[in-house]
Amino acid sequence: MSITVDATSSSEVPFLNVVDPGFTFGAPEVAEAQARNWYADSPVGLLVLGYAESHALLRDQRLDHNGKRFMEMNGVLDGPIFDWFVPMIMNHDGEHHRRLRSLVGKAFTPRMISGLRPFARAEAQRLAEHLASAGECDFIEEFANPLPLAVMSEMLGVPPEDHDIFHTWTTDIGLVFGIAVDPGVRPRVESALVGLNGYIDGLMADKRARPGDDLISALVAAQDDDQLITKEELRNLIVTSVFAAHDTTRHQLANAMVAFAEHPDQWRLLGSRPELADQAVNEAMRWLPSSPTIYRFAAQDFDYQGLHIAKDTFLTMCVAVAQRDPRVFPGGTTFDITAGHDAPLLQFGAGPHHCLGIALAKAELAEALPALAHRLGPPEFAGPFTWRPAIGIHGPNTLPLCFGRS
Repeated sequence: MSITVDATSSSEVPFLNVVDPGFTFGAPEVAEAQARNWYADSPVGLLVLGYAESHALLRDQRLDHNGKRFMEMNGVLDGPIFDWFVPMIMNHDGEHHRRLRSLVGKAFTPRMISGLRPFARAEAQRLAEHLASAGECDFIEEFANPLPLAVMSEMLGVPPEDHDIFHTWTTDIGLVFGIAVDPGVRPRVESALVGLNGYIDGLMADKRARPGDDLISALVAAQDDDQLITKEELRNLIVTSVFAAHDTTRHQLANAMVAFAEHPDQWRLLGSRPELADQAVNEAMRWLPSSPTIYRFAAQDFDYQGLHIAKDTFLTMCVAVAQRDPRVFPGGTTFDITAGHDAPLLQFGAGPHHCLGIALAKAELAEALPALAHRLGPPEFAGPFTWRPAIGIHGPNTLPLCFGRS
């Protein structure tokens, strides 16, 4: 994998080995690199470390997603991953992107999100009650997985008996952004896509024949009204929604618990002041985002802050670093659910590609965290655990926890 940046080598440009299995964006050398420069070099290309620069470049029309180029960089030239990833909504710009986003927007409404909150609350309380009697647990398997899976299935109209297979598929699809670090995950992603594509085709046909009060029924109806979206485009939208609604949220829940296990005073505060739920969600996402990086390609040659960036240069906005930038987040090196930082989070993108699912993700966490903090004492690590690679959807692979008294 190569980088094409026209710039004179300088000791002022740090180097971060983000593909090292032990690398973490929370390491001291990363904060030191951010203090030295707004960008760093790496084996995968240019890393943008500053918040202001990341925010600006995410909105810069001289950059694009270029899903085809991303696949080629990772040795994927055809097959199920290529066929799903390249036409994905986030990899389109301009009129095509607006058309696809408009279709999703017709179905993914604030009313739908509000309607899901009582269900999410009841599920969170039920799962928290189970943890209260479980002693030691794997938090991911016993809470972080089942909660967003149940909410997603309720939203899409997936029957409970299919939850387990959905869990496997959506978990494996999320590995696609880590192919650069671990090419060995490719067969898992391919298998998941084949299974999920076939299942979604059947579900779409069923919802067209017997529509219900769910997202897929609404999308099918919107497609029938629009007549500009093909069956393949609709399937791609739904598969992408499934992946986003489950995998990123489960990792964000797990990441939040890691943060609270390391800051038990903040857990106790949330337990006594549930009105801090929304701020706690924002702080958990700021502190340890499940999407710690967002990539772009240079669509043309251009200059930015004294750096000449050549066409096709691969840039990675390091969200996990930018969201602790002390120039934008005063006290940002401290996890504090009362802080109420004003700067918008970057993990959901910016501009035309700002994630449509942000409201659902925040709603789920805003129901889950207070339910847990009310019923359970501070979480404590009950054993060692490993992490997904720093590049891509990020979080613990497992999370052994036990809870103190509430």
